[in-house]
Parts: sequence; structure tokens; C-alpha cells
Amino acid sequence: MASGNAIRGSRVGAGPMGEAERGDSAPRLRISFWCSNGHETQPSFAGDAQIPETWDCPRCGFPAGTDRENPPDPPRTEPYKTHLAYVRERRSDADGEAILAEALAKLRGEI
Repeated sequence: MASGNAIRGSRVGAGPMGEAERGDSAPRLRISFWCSNGHETQPSFAGDAQIPETWDCPRCGFPAGTDRENPPDPPRTEPYKTHLAYVRERRSDADGEAILAEALAKLRGEI
């Protein structure tokens, strides 16, 4: 004898879905955006929504704009700087030589 649970295997809201049950869908706009790599993406927006100037490209991550001929420039990423690179920005070579000479003198017991 089968179980008496009539809704087994179904979920809430399951059934024929259509405009009659859900109502009319909101008006939508599909806007094309192009990135500097030439990728096109077409997100859809509500008819009364404010369209953004840029949109992130889902393929490469660069910013995309609505002008196909003049897409936004990709962001300029700074390379990773080591600790030594930051020290060289703050100190001149002469300062480095003086600090090295002082440290060597201290190690040799001259100070």
C-alpha cells in the first residue's frame, strides 16, 4: 500500500506556470556593453531603471561601456612591490651605504 502523502515529490509552487498565474512580466530593456577586448554582454534592466555607464565584462572582468567604438580603458594594475622596492623609494643609495657601513662596524665591534 502506497503512502498517503499526496504532495510527496513535489514542491511548493509546482504546477503549470504561465502569465495567467504570475501576471504580466515587467517591461525589460537589453542594453549592449562592450569591453576593450571586444566582448559583448547584454544584461537586461527594468524599463524604468537607470542604466549604468559601465558594466563588468563576465568573460575578462574589464569594464565595458555602451559605445562599441570607444570602450572604457582597462584598469591599470600596479605590480607587486617588495619590501626592498619600498625602501629604495625612501632612501638614496648614499643613505643605504651609510646604514650598511654603520651595521658592519657594529658587527665588527668597532662601535
